[in-house]
Amino acid sequence: MDAHIQLITRYFPELDDVQRVRFGQLGPLYEEWNARVNLISRKDVGSLYERHVLHSLGLAKVCPFPDGTRVLDVGTGGGFPGIPMAILYPNVRFHLIDGIGKKIAAVQGIIGALGLGNATAEKARSEHHQGRYDVIVSRAVTTMPEFIRMTRHLVPKGAGRICALKGGTLVDELLPLRRPVEVIELSGIFAEDFFATKKVVTVRL
Repeated sequence: MDAHIQLITRYFPELDDVQRVRFGQLGPLYEEWNARVNLISRKDVGSLYERHVLHSLGLAKVCPFPDGTRVLDVGTGGGFPGIPMAILYPNVRFHLIDGIGKKIAAVQGIIGALGLGNATAEKARSEHHQGRYDVIVSRAVTTMPEFIRMTRHLVPKGAGRICALKGGTLVDELLPLRRPVEVIELSGIFAEDFFATKKVVTVRL
């Protein structure tokens, strides 16, 4: 088995054959698209599975999604965390948005190549986007108070949540939030050094 897939299956042993194939396709697809559009840092291409794919899947360890959940990935960039999560959750609907058209075109190409029928992508900014979702996910887009301001209109009041991948010290950033917040350290889930300062922040809206 490919070492990259072994990294994923170490933490997600329940993957079926289709999921394994799709995760295996990510490396070649991102190499191809990254040569045309700067989706991820070139120095990260060799660490795609650890720093982008597994990092994205950290959400699944903290914020699992029941079948039928509607998820919006805000500021998806190169398709993270939305694409890996869509592979992991084939019965969950993912919509990925970003303000940069070139990146969204690449993300649409990757979604199409993978045959992900449960994922769509659109050039849009969250402030102007219209839709209703159960969960909003992101990866270090902005501070949590600002992110809530940008996205709170997209989830039902009292029934929605944000699950964000963050890094570093968050005390000052989270202090202004007058709502329940949960912070989970990914270093307690993934053994790789990269996750030493990585966290998942969950906010109920």
